[in-house]
Amino acid sequence: MMYGAKAYAQVGLETGINSASPHGLIVMLYEGAIEAIRKAKIYLEMQNIEMKTKSVDKALRIIKDGLTASLDVNAGGTLAQQLLSLYDYIGKELILANAQNSPERMDTCIDLLDDLRTAWLEIGQTVTKP
Repeated sequence: MMYGAKAYAQVGLETGINSASPHGLIVMLYEGAIEAIRKAKIYLEMQNIEMKTKSVDKALRIIKDGLTASLDVNAGGTLAQQLLSLYDYIGKELILANAQNSPERMDTCIDLLDDLRTAWLEIGQTVTKP
């Protein structure tokens, strides 16, 4: 039964990815990173260090392989450079949060990513309106 639910969720995710605009994909990356950090906090509270570490690793992969990799520093200019620095800072904070078992550092990362997600959503509304 659990396998069926996972397969269904995966199909839903793939459908969402395939139908999302490039802008929507970035929002999905922010949401995925935030969710992974929230799970890491829950695992930390449960003292499940293995799953906490896996969740932090997932968030780090999303930030590095998704958000950072999607930046075009040449075309994006100063804004892209600032985002690159911010993603680097968030990654370092997550590594420290994991090593120090610090929910406060995790909250800082969640807050920063959520602010970026909100800004990206607002930009998307202005871009998609005629």
